[in-house]
Amino acid sequence: MLNCREITERASDFLDGTLPWPVRLQVRLHLMMCRFCREYVRQLSLVVRSLRGLPREAPSPDTQRELLTLFRAEHQ
Repeated sequence: MLNCREITERASDFLDGTLPWPVRLQVRLHLMMCRFCREYVRQLSLVVRSLRGLPREAPSPDTQRELLTLFRAEHQ
């Protein structure tokens, strides 16, 4: 049976449906028994759905420069 660390490592693939069926079954069994991993996968699913709802076009060059400036200021 998979442990919690293994679940977190496979959660994205689980949500994307790319795991082989035996591993997918192991993940489902673990989620049935572990409320912490269930909550983690639920939250990850919300993030994925939210990100998929964002516009796909690239930000303007001005916006890119502004974001890069803010990012650099935060990480100095």
